[in-house]
Formats: sequence, structure tokens, C-alpha cells
Amino acid sequence: MAGFWSAVAASFAAMDTAELAAVILAIVYLLLVVRENIWCWGAAFVSTSIYLVLFFDVRLYMESALQVFYLAMAVYGWWQWRSGGSGGGELKISTWPVTVHAGIIAAIAVLSMTSGWLLDTRTAAAFPYLDSFTTWSAVVTTYMVTRKILENWIYWFVIDGVSIYLYSSRGMYLTALLFVLYVVLVVFGYRRWRRHYRAARVAVAA
Repeated sequence: MAGFWSAVAASFAAMDTAELAAVILAIVYLLLVVRENIWCWGAAFVSTSIYLVLFFDVRLYMESALQVFYLAMAVYGWWQWRSGGSGGGELKISTWPVTVHAGIIAAIAVLSMTSGWLLDTRTAAAFPYLDSFTTWSAVVTTYMVTRKILENWIYWFVIDGVSIYLYSSRGMYLTALLFVLYVVLVVFGYRRWRRHYRAARVAVAA
């Protein structure tokens, strides 16, 4: 662990401007998501544009491809949060049944093994299976955020934990540190959204 923090300090000393900008904007994005602020999608769009290039440079090809999806989701998320709710109004927090989540987890496992094998046998990709797992999981979970599905925070907790190892292993220590912060913020995000969801249900019942 001491080696990780030493590497983080060295990264700050080297100060990659592009990665630093992406990290700052990504933090802004998550903080705004926690608060259900629609401007989170603007921060996401710019941060994602930077990361698309950075991930390609370190041969995390699935992560780089994922950024293209994120760009589209940033636009879709903005539209959904603004007018995707009932009657074209503001979107409210909702949940998915356990059976839906079971199907999602099974699909993620199959897709991760398939794309991981293809990357492992046909490219020089680093960590093909972990890269595939975080990519496919993030595809589903990002869509969940655009629809304000409460359980997205649980998915992100797992994804972010794996990503800390993935990025630090490729020397992207500022990004790895970002995901350490993400793990903490995810807990607060889940608690805040759950509180709002329960309050809304009580209001409807009353």
C-alpha cells in the first residue's frame, strides 16, 4: 500500500495535465450525480473525451471503447434527467426487481469472458478479462444512472474497487486515486438516493 501512495505522489510531481483535468471533471461528475444535478452530464462528456485518448495510449482498449459509449450516455442522460419522467417531467429514482439484476449479472459474466478471450488471443491488451469485466459492467451501470435506478451505486462499488487495481497496474495512479475516492462517494450516493427514494414513496402513499 505504501508503494501505491508513493506512486501517487510521483504522479502528482510529474503532473500529467490531461489526466489531472479528467480526474477533476470526473470528481465533479460524481458529486453532481449524488446531488441529482443534471449538469453532471456536461462534466461527464468532457472528462470522457479526455479519457478516451488516455486509455488508448496505455492499451486498455475496452476501456477506451467504453468512453465512446459514455459520450453517448452523457447526451442521453441529460435528456432523460430533464424530461424522461412521467408526463415528460423530471425523472425520479426507481428500483429494478432482483430477477432483472440476476439476468444482468449473468449477461455481464458471459460478455466479459467472451470479449476477454478475444482480447487475450488476438490483441496485446493488458488485463483482458478485468478490462472486459469493468467495461461491460460499466455499460449497464451507466445506463442505470441515466434512468436513476437506485441499485446503480451497488454495481459501481464493485466496479470501482476492481478499477483501482486495474489503473494502478497500468501506471495511471491519479485515476486509481480517483477511484479510491469514488468508492467512498458511492456509499454516500447510495444512502442519499435511498433516502430520497423512500421519501418519495411515503409522499405518494400519503
